[in-house]
Amino acid sequence: QVQLVESGGGVVQAGGSLRLSCAASGAIFSGNAMGWYRQAPGKQREWVAGITSGGSTNYVDSVKGRFTISRDNAKNTVYLQMNSLKPEDTAVYYCAGYVGGTYYSGIASWGQGTQVTVSS
Repeated sequence: QVQLVESGGGVVQAGGSLRLSCAASGAIFSGNAMGWYRQAPGKQREWVAGITSGGSTNYVDSVKGRFTISRDNAKNTVYLQMNSLKPEDTAVYYCAGYVGGTYYSGIASWGQGTQVTVSS
C-alpha cells in the first residue's frame, strides 16, 4: 500500500506562490498516476490536477495557467506549484495516488492533507 505525505502548505497573500510536495513510499510510484485534490470549508472535495505515469497533465479550469503539477520518479515525489494564488484557492489540499497509470483506475491512497490559506 502506498503511503503519501504532503508538505508545503501555509499562509500566503493573494498573488503569492506556494509549492506543495507529496512523498510516496511503500509501493511502486512511477507506474501510478498521481493527483491533487482540495476541499474548502463547507464544500465537497474537488479534483485540482493530475499527472499520469507517462507524464501527461490535466487541470481543473479554475487553476489552468496558474498551477503546475510535476513528478520526480527518482524521489517518489509529486509537486504542485501554485502561482498567482487567490483567496478562493484556500482549502486543505490532498495528494492522491491512483491504482494504475491513468485516472480511470481509481484512487488507491490519500495523503493526510495540508492547509493552504490565501489572504486578500
